[in-house]
Amino acid sequence: MGCSNPHPHGQIWSQSTLPNEVYKKDQQQRAYFDKNKTSLLGDYLQQELAAKERIIFENDDFVVFIPFWAVWPFESMIAPKKAQKNILELSDVEANNYAEAISVITQLYDKLFNTSFPYSSGIHQSPTDGEENEHWHWHMSFYPPLLRSATVKKFMVGYEMFGSPQRDITAEIAAKMLRDLI
Repeated sequence: MGCSNPHPHGQIWSQSTLPNEVYKKDQQQRAYFDKNKTSLLGDYLQQELAAKERIIFENDDFVVFIPFWAVWPFESMIAPKKAQKNILELSDVEANNYAEAISVITQLYDKLFNTSFPYSSGIHQSPTDGEENEHWHWHMSFYPPLLRSATVKKFMVGYEMFGSPQRDITAEIAAKMLRDLI
C-alpha cells in the first residue's frame, strides 16, 4: 500500500512494551480468562463456528473468518481452534494446516477482483515477558485496502486514523463474497 512499485515485504517487530492494540487485547483476554478460565477468542470462535455466517474456511486446526468488528473491507482473521499462546506451540501438522489457511485466504483475495490483491497482515501473540500468559490466544489478521473493485482502494486518512473507523461493507457480506469463490 502506498508504494510506487508493488512488492512483497515483511517485518518482525519486537519491543520492550506492548503497542496499544496488543495491550488492549492482552488486558481483555486476561480479564476474560480470569473470570471464565477459558480463552476469549476460543469462546468467540465457538459462536462463529456455530453460526457459520462469517466463516470463510476451516480445517482441523484453524478457522479463517471475518470478525464482526471488522473495519477494513474484507478484513479477515486466522485463529487456531485450540488456545495457544504463540506460534511456537504449533505441531508440524498444525503448521501445515496454518499454511493452508494462509494460502486459502490469500488466493481468495486474488480471485475476488481478479487481481493480485494487496494486504497488510500481522500476528498477535503472547508477550515474551517470562510470564505464563495463559490467557493469550494468538491470531493473524489481514487488512486489505481494496474496497469494491481492484480500482477502489481504502487508505487510512485523518478521520479514520484520529476519529472513528468506518465500515464499508458488513462482515457477513464480505465473508459470503469470499466463501462463494471456493
